[in-house]
Formats: sequence, structure tokens, C-alpha cells
Amino acid sequence: MELGDSLFDFKLKATDGKYYDKYTFADRYALVLIVTCNHCPYARAYWNRLKKLFQKFEEDNLAILAINPNDETQYPDDSFERMKVLKKQLQLPFPYLRDETQEIAKKLGATRTPEAFVFNSKRQLVYKGAIDDNWEHENMVTRVYLEDAIEYTLDGMEPDFTDIPPIGCSVKWKK
Repeated sequence: MELGDSLFDFKLKATDGKYYDKYTFADRYALVLIVTCNHCPYARAYWNRLKKLFQKFEEDNLAILAINPNDETQYPDDSFERMKVLKKQLQLPFPYLRDETQEIAKKLGATRTPEAFVFNSKRQLVYKGAIDDNWEHENMVTRVYLEDAIEYTLDGMEPDFTDIPPIGCSVKWKK
């Protein structure tokens, strides 16, 4: 996807057994899709930061959907059953969806886990890429790209930085 593109239709099953689509949170001013997974050390490093972001902005009308597209044949830790365990362990406050066919990740143009995609109230892409500038040490982060993009979007403005290359593991595409 390119910046300004409208979010396409999708329907994915989450670890809570429900299905989510682009209309589930239609009343929210911003929707963040995070392409992520269970096994990648980069993705694991960001789970608590994503929880904090959600808690910070939930009352401001933010919705987050985490999406795991990885091939579970190559990476059994990324299976739907393991996703359910992780969701419970981490007490994730937002849905964790399985992209079994990898169609959603491909349409987004995702390349890494984790990778963020921020959509405004009209569901146009306004930011894609990195969450911040230091995956290893949260206390040493100097640039909070995703947080800034969320704040701008919730305020009805365009983010200053719109396309920051993500750092993480490659998406594990099916062979």
C-alpha cells in the first residue's frame, strides 16, 4: 500500500474466536494494524510497548489490531494455538488476528515483524513502518515514530514522518 491508499476489505479470525474486519472499529478516529508474530525477538520486544500505546490512546478513539501472517509450517511458534497462549500470557488488550492465507500482509506490503500501518478516520494510510528507533532498549528510544503518527492522526493532522523503514524479522512467507 502507498500512503493515501484506502484500507481494503478483510476478515480475519482472532484468538478470541471472533472475526474482525475493517468495519469492526469504524467509530474509531485511528486504526493501527501491526503485522507481528510470536517467535521474532523484535516482535516480542514490542508487545509491552504496544500495550502501553493502546492504553495511552484508547480513550482518544484508537483501535489496534495485531496480525500474524507467518507460515506456521516453518515457524510452529506462530501457530494459531500458540497465538492464543501468547495473547493470554501477555494479557493483550487488543485483538490478535491470524492471516492464514498471508493475503492481508501481502496487500499491506508488509515485509517485517513488527511493522505498523496507521489509518485515519477515513481509513486512508497515513503512516507505515517502524514503531520506534530502538527495539532492544525501550529506555533508550529517542524517536517514537508510531506514537507520533497516532497523535497526529487522532488530532486530524498528517504525520510529519510517514514512511520509516521497519526493523525486524522478515515475514515468513509460505513456500
